[in-house]
Amino acid sequence: MRWRILGMVLAATSVALFVAAAPLAGGASAGPGRLQATAVAPVTGTPSGPTILVPELVNVRVCPDVACEKVGVLIAGQTAPALGRTPAGMWIEIAYPGVPGNVAWVYSPFVVLQTFQAGGLPVVEPPPTPTPRVTATIDPTLAAEFNLNPITPTRLPTFTAAPPIILPTFEPSGGARGGGFPPILLILGLMVVGVFGLVISVLRGR
Repeated sequence: MRWRILGMVLAATSVALFVAAAPLAGGASAGPGRLQATAVAPVTGTPSGPTILVPELVNVRVCPDVACEKVGVLIAGQTAPALGRTPAGMWIEIAYPGVPGNVAWVYSPFVVLQTFQAGGLPVVEPPPTPTPRVTATIDPTLAAEFNLNPITPTRLPTFTAAPPIILPTFEPSGGARGGGFPPILLILGLMVVGVFGLVISVLRGR
């Protein structure tokens, strides 16, 4: 009797475990299908409309003229949407965020136009070129008429050379130049008289 009850308990336990495991198995098999159904593939798009490719560094200006203000540059390899061109086709208008109107201009010979549309780029009326600043000048005749305090010109001092320096010259005296008695003879005569007197004194002493 005891073994029969134990067998019934084991059988009931096995049935309960089988019933509980059946929903889990069904949910695990349905999981991958549900995830695959809700997965969204990534979308890769290409820019619509014509674009420009920059082979080398190019300046970006606010209007189509070299006198216009430079607002930035595009380096080699960059692209930008092309919006239009000037009537002569020398400048291309591009989308350039961060400037007034978010549009700017590049010189067309320095860029390559890609994804060219039928009929070409539309012609865009370029903005007015800024007028160069004019330096005000004063008419000297008009200024002289309204000059209330005329300035008297001051004459600059002129250079006057210094007089030449006169160096004194010494001339020999007139006695040395003429035929007078030379002083050397007087000296020699006195010496002779002295010697003669000395000889006489010696002779007398003897």
